[in-house]
Amino acid sequence: MSRDDKNDETPLSPRAREQRERILAAAQHCFVKYGFHAASMANIAEAAAMSAGLIYRYFPNKSSIVLAIIERQSEMELEDIRALGASTDPVDALMECFVEWSRPRPDMRIMNAALFLETSAEATRDKQVANAIHHADELACTEFRQWLEKPAEEGGIGMSPAISERRSLALMLLVEGLAVRAARDPKLDTELLREALAEVVHKLMEE
Repeated sequence: MSRDDKNDETPLSPRAREQRERILAAAQHCFVKYGFHAASMANIAEAAAMSAGLIYRYFPNKSSIVLAIIERQSEMELEDIRALGASTDPVDALMECFVEWSRPRPDMRIMNAALFLETSAEATRDKQVANAIHHADELACTEFRQWLEKPAEEGGIGMSPAISERRSLALMLLVEGLAVRAARDPKLDTELLREALAEVVHKLMEE
């Protein structure tokens, strides 16, 4: 359990938040490089350029770091879905995601494709991780549905609830498929991908 999960209503200081983010960024890097199980707290401490003892002040174990990363990425995913809904062309927004995923950087704000696959695999072994991912997926689907059902004059698509339930699932599958493709084929022809996405996305936006 991370500090944020404890029954402690005292907000973290700016310094503590900065330290926590530094740890999570370092852990993300190590999990991508070594995998969840091979990456050690010592690896994370070295990547964060801080002592293991300091890391334990914020996270009691590696599992708590994994859960914190999933929570952090879920929040960012919701922001990206809102940006997708606000975009004049959803295909452009999806292309930006693919480019980000296929060219990972240590400081990237979104989960890169390799880490997405790591968390998905870990969910088959760890019930807590599986529950955290399930909760994140529910939030993402709800966000997609709200956008799809919102009236067109308010920036939405204006779909009925019955249709939006199916389309939100299809959009989730599409985004997850892009993450996998970015990991397996980062040099994919982007023009071909854009054309393929355009065919699918525009159909998903229709009633």
